[in-house]
Parts: sequence; C-alpha cells; structure tokens
Amino acid sequence: MNANELKLEYPWQDSLPEAGKTIAVADGVRWLRMPLPFALDHINLWLLRDEIDGRQGWTVVDTGVARPEVKELWNQIFERELEGLPVLRVLVTHMHPDHVGLADWICKRWQAPLWMSMTDYVLARLWSEPSTDESGQGANGLAAEAHFVRHGLQDETARQQIRARGNYFPTLVPSVPTRFRRLMHGDRIDIGGRDWQIIVGYGHAPEHLSLYSESLRVLISGDMLLPRISTNISVFEHEPEANPLPLYLNSLREYDPLETDTLVLPSHGKPFKGMHERVRQQWEHHAERLEEVLAACHQPQTAADILPVLFRRQLDTHQLTFAMGEALAHLHALYFDGKLKRLLGEDGVYRFVQA
Repeated sequence: MNANELKLEYPWQDSLPEAGKTIAVADGVRWLRMPLPFALDHINLWLLRDEIDGRQGWTVVDTGVARPEVKELWNQIFERELEGLPVLRVLVTHMHPDHVGLADWICKRWQAPLWMSMTDYVLARLWSEPSTDESGQGANGLAAEAHFVRHGLQDETARQQIRARGNYFPTLVPSVPTRFRRLMHGDRIDIGGRDWQIIVGYGHAPEHLSLYSESLRVLISGDMLLPRISTNISVFEHEPEANPLPLYLNSLREYDPLETDTLVLPSHGKPFKGMHERVRQQWEHHAERLEEVLAACHQPQTAADILPVLFRRQLDTHQLTFAMGEALAHLHALYFDGKLKRLLGEDGVYRFVQA
C-alpha cells in the first residue's frame, strides 16, 4: 500500500469474492468481481436485494464486458447466488465497456429493464455500432489517431495500434437495449424498501451515476472515487475541446454532505471507508500534477511531451490512449484557466506554453 491508502480503512482487508461467488458487504448488498482483458484486470459489480411490483428479486449494478468467460461467471452467479430469484432490473453507472458491456445480454436473459442516464445510454447505443470508412477501416480508430497526432504522438507502432482499435467498443459492447429508464441527478429509487439517491458526476464519463443509501451508509461510487488509483480524466477525439478535469473535481463536492463513515463500493479496488479523505487526496493529487505540467510548459510542449511528467512507467497501447487523454486534460485545464497559451504549429501539432 502507498501512504494515501494507509489513510483509508478496508473492512474486508484482503478478502475478495471468489470467481462466480459473492460477498455480503451490507444488508441486501452483495459484491462480485469479473475479469477484464486490460492491465486493470477486474471490475467490481453489485447485487442489491429488491422488490418491484410485488416481485422479489435483485437489481444488478454494472455488468462487465461482453466476453464468453464473463458470461460463464454470470451464469454461475445466476445459478448459485440469487437464492432462486430473478434479476428485476439492470442499473448501469456509465457507458464504459466494463460497466455496460453485458447489459443487453442480462436484460434479455431476465426480461429486465435497463436503468441509466440519458447521455451515457445514447452514447453507448451509438458506439456499439461498428464504424468504418469507405476503405473498410475503423473510422473511430482513424479519428483517434488523428486526434493524438495533433497532440504530438509520432510513434508509428503506437499509431498503428490505435488505428487497429477502431472498433474496440463494439467488440466489448456488441449491443445495448433498445429501451431504458432514465435516471437523473437527485432522483431517489426504492430498492428493496430502501431509498437510494442518484448522484451524477462529470469528467470521467458524460453523465456518471453513483448511488447512495443513507440508511445503509453505502455509496456505490462507480469510477468516480477509487481507493488506489486516480480516476481517468481524458480529452478524446469525440470532444476535442473538452475541459473535463474541473468537471470531475467539482463533481466530487457532491459527496461532501455524505456521512463520514460511509462505506464506498468502488468499481475497481476494494470497498473502503474514508470517503472524505479520498476526495481530499484526489484534489491534492491533481493540484500537484497541474503544477508539474505548468512548470514543464516553460517552453512549448505537446501532450505527448507531457507523458513522462505524469506517468513514470512503461505504457501499453490501452494505457497510452488514456495517458494521452489525461495529459491533454491537464493541459486544457490550465489553458482554459488562462495559465497556458495554445499554439498551432505549421506541422499541424498543438503545443502549450506558459501564458
């Protein structure tokens, strides 16, 4: 553990759910984990005991990616962990593949509705459709490559790999339900006789949902608050002028009124207590990174030039795309705050320098 982790409390310490099994973490709340094909190799998912229209069952929160091994683990969960009861609804925190990938499969399996924010639902539907240009290449991959090249990425191998990932999203999210129930900030849902409040956050995803139960003192934080790693905040090709970092940090203020002893159920890492401390750590972490980026821009820098400032390790292609996006998010935060100027060179590459 690093020094910041030591300031958090992990009620289950090193205990983790076994494959195809769950651990009870609160009354009517069960924790399961599914594998991911990335360096971040797992996602936490949640089962909430529920009753809808007189039917007993479960609400599933997030789903994992659409891979055969994940479906098989879900089938084990359905057989062993639901007490013979059905899934009544699927609630997805946001549109990233590890959260929405199997939503359509689970919804169809149980004839259960999808509950989600409007923005993330629409974007997931859009991106789940394979996208090609007239040459048959993945148009999304070409757009991503062009975006990162504009910000200094020159390595040809990396460029080829980014192009090849053009249809990455639909391979992990092959379909999304054609209907859904919209959730918005401040909504309150009765889940199993308990009131859960919807808290919307921005910056990591377009309209990310967290769920808070005051009676249980439990926050299902999704990706907005993680115990060990910082949530990825990126500028990607679909919104090249975005300024997501202030959106993210200001969204964390929504957790300020929650009880100090709240149990946080994150999508990655272990359940923990110390929510307000972790929010403070996130603000401090990004303030330090912004100072480092600002100092590095005493002479013109591209987002690619900033990578060694923010990341002091070797990055694979999956990590590189997020790292480039995050470097650009920090540059944009300083640029839109007037601390950096942006220059467009004759080579078509953007560089940032102190204002």
